Parts: sequence; C-alpha cells; structure tokens
Amino acid sequence: MAAQKGKDLLLKVDNGGSFTTVAGLRTKRLAFNSETVDVTDSDSTGRWRELLAGSGVQRASLSGAGIFKDAQSDALIRTAFFGGSVTSWQFAIPDFGTVQGPFQVTSLEYTANHDGEVTFEIALESAGAIEFAAA
Repeated sequence: MAAQKGKDLLLKVDNGGSFTTVAGLRTKRLAFNSETVDVTDSDSTGRWRELLAGSGVQRASLSGAGIFKDAQSDALIRTAFFGGSVTSWQFAIPDFGTVQGPFQVTSLEYTANHDGEVTFEIALESAGAIEFAAA
C-alpha cells in the first residue's frame, strides 16, 4: 500500500440508511484488541503459557479530533452521546477498505481558543461485531 494522506481517512455515521461524513478529523486512531484466555497449567510443556484459540473478547476503539463538518453533524454526534445509543459507524481507509459496525460514543470533548475555531475530540467503542471490507 502506498503512502496515504491522513485527511483521506473518513469517519461516517449511519443517518437513516446511508452513511454521512460527520467531521473534518485532524487526528484519527483505530485500534483492534483481543483479550486472551490463559489455559496454562502444570502440564503445559516447559511451563510455557498456553492460550485458548478462538476465545476472549475482541473490541475496536476509534478516536479522533477535529472540526465538525456542519451543525447537523454536531447534532448527530451529540444525540448519540447523550442518548447513550449504539449507532452504526463507518471508518473509510482509502485504497485499503472500510471498517463498519455498531459503536457507542464514550467520550465527546469540546475545546476552543479565544482566537480560533471550536474543535472536538471523540472516542468510540465497538458494541458488536465489526466488519472489514477490502477496497
């Protein structure tokens, strides 16, 4: 994969059947994690740790900071946060693919300088199965 412009990574939210780009994110981070289940016991070869395949909890977390695209985008995200709702989100990675699934907004912060624009930071945690579709 060739180098990609960071500005081309898009965060989108389901807005009644179609995905809407919600913000101009200046920084973005998508992380996948999987907990392990340790099944090591006194009979483990050389007392090396053994893990149980196909078990544990998988999760995805997404965070970003930037400027809202418009008032409607701000309202969509605020509604999702204050409602505690689980909403379908999509993260598009150019020439690589898309990650899509249910997420809950777990953090929403607003910041502003006296001589600049209002910015925000958002954090989302997966709330179900995540799908990846290659580009």
